[in-house]
Amino acid sequence: MQRDSVNPAIDQSRLIRRITLRLIPFLGFIYLIAYIDRQNVSFAKLQMVGDLGLSEYAYGLGASLFFIGYLLFEVPSNVILERVGARRWFARIMVSWGAVTLALAFTQNAAMFYILRFLLGVCEAGFFPGVLYVLTIWFPFEYRGRMVGQFMIFSAIANAVGAPIGGVLLDLDGTGGLRGCQWVFLATGLPAVVMALVTLLYLDDRPDSARFLSSAEKQWLRQILADEDRAMNKTLHVNPFAALLDRRVLLMAAFYIAFPLAAYGLSYWLPTIVKGFGVTNTVNGLLNIIPWVIVAVALWAVPTLAARTGRQTAFIVGPALFGAACLVASVYVPGNAIKFAFLCGAAAGIFAGQPVLWSLPSSFLTGASAAAGFAAINSVGNLGGFIAQNVVPWIRDATGSTIAPMLFLAACLAIGGLMTFVVQAAIRQRRPATARTFGATRLKA
Repeated sequence: MQRDSVNPAIDQSRLIRRITLRLIPFLGFIYLIAYIDRQNVSFAKLQMVGDLGLSEYAYGLGASLFFIGYLLFEVPSNVILERVGARRWFARIMVSWGAVTLALAFTQNAAMFYILRFLLGVCEAGFFPGVLYVLTIWFPFEYRGRMVGQFMIFSAIANAVGAPIGGVLLDLDGTGGLRGCQWVFLATGLPAVVMALVTLLYLDDRPDSARFLSSAEKQWLRQILADEDRAMNKTLHVNPFAALLDRRVLLMAAFYIAFPLAAYGLSYWLPTIVKGFGVTNTVNGLLNIIPWVIVAVALWAVPTLAARTGRQTAFIVGPALFGAACLVASVYVPGNAIKFAFLCGAAAGIFAGQPVLWSLPSSFLTGASAAAGFAAINSVGNLGGFIAQNVVPWIRDATGSTIAPMLFLAACLAIGGLMTFVVQAAIRQRRPATARTFGATRLKA
C-alpha cells in the first residue's frame, strides 16, 4: 500500500484510482459523442456529395470549415472554462454542438452545409483542450500521460462504434421519408444534448468542490500539485493570453499540426478507401471497426510504457515513424487485405504517441496559462484537419487513386515525429523572464 509523505494517511494509489473512475469514463463518453459528431461527415459524404451536387474537393472544403471555427474560438473557450468551471462550460458546449449536428440533417445546399460545419467548430471549441486542462488540476504529472491515453481511447471507440452505426444509418435511406445521411446526423446529435443535462448533475468543477473527496484528500492533492509547480519550474503568465506568445507554445502548435493532419486524413478517407474494395455500406462500417480496436490497444500500451520508463521522446517519435512507414507501404503493397492491414498499423502509429505528446505542455505551464496553452496548441494543430480534408480529396481528384493521398499523410507524420527532438530541446531551455516561474527541476526527455 502506497503512502505519501505529505499526508501518511492518504493512500495515493487508491485515491488516484477513485478519481480516475469518477472522471475518465464520463469525460471519455462525452468525447466519444463529440468525435462521432465530428466524423459523421465521412459517412454522410457517401450520399451528400451527390445530393448537394458537390465534387469530392468541394465537400472536403465544407467538412474542413469545422477547424476554422475551432481555431478562432478554442483559446477564448478554454480561458472561460478556467474561470467558470468545467461543469457549466462543458454542458454549454454539448448543447450547442448537438443542436448544430441536428440542423445538419436538414442541409438544403452547399452554403448551408458550409455554415453549419463552421458553427459546429465554434460550438465544440474548447472541449478537448478543456479536458486536458481539467486533468492537470486532478492528477499529478506522472499520471497525466496515462490519463490522456485512457481518455483518448474513447476516440478510438467512437470511430469503431461510429463506423458500423454510420453504415447502418445510411442503409435506412428512405425510412420515415428521410435520406440515410439525415439519419446519421439525427442519431448522432441527440446524445450530446442529453449528456449536457447529465453533466450539470454529475461533474465537479475542481477537487476543492468535489463531493466524493474528503477534506484530507483535497488538501493532499492541492499540496502535491503546488509542490510540482515549484519543482518543475512551471510558468504562470500574468495574462493567460500571453501564453500564446510563448515560443514553446508556438513551436508545439506547429509541431502538433502533423498529428491531426494524419489522423483526420486517414479517418476521413478510410471509409472511401474501403468502399473502393467493393463492399456494402454495412460491411464498410464493420471493417472500419478493426483499425480503431488496434488504436485503442496502442493508446493504452504506449503511454503506460512511457510512464514506466520515465521517457517521452522515444514514445512520440517511434509510433509516428511506424505510422508513416505503414502509410507508405499501404500505397505499394498488392491486394486489398494487405493494404488494409497496413492502414490499421498506420492508425495505431498516428494516435499511440499523442497522449505522451500532450503531457509536454503541463511540464512547463500551469494554471490559466496551461488552459490557454493547451487550447492554442490544439486549435492551431487542428488546422491539420483542415489541410487534410482539402488536400486528400484534391490528390484523389488529381490522381484518380483513393490510396495515393496516403503518401502525403506519411510525409507530414514523419516530419512531425522528428520535430519532437526540436520541441524537447526548447522545453528544456530556461523559462522566460516575463512570467512567474516556480523552482528549477527539469524532466527527462
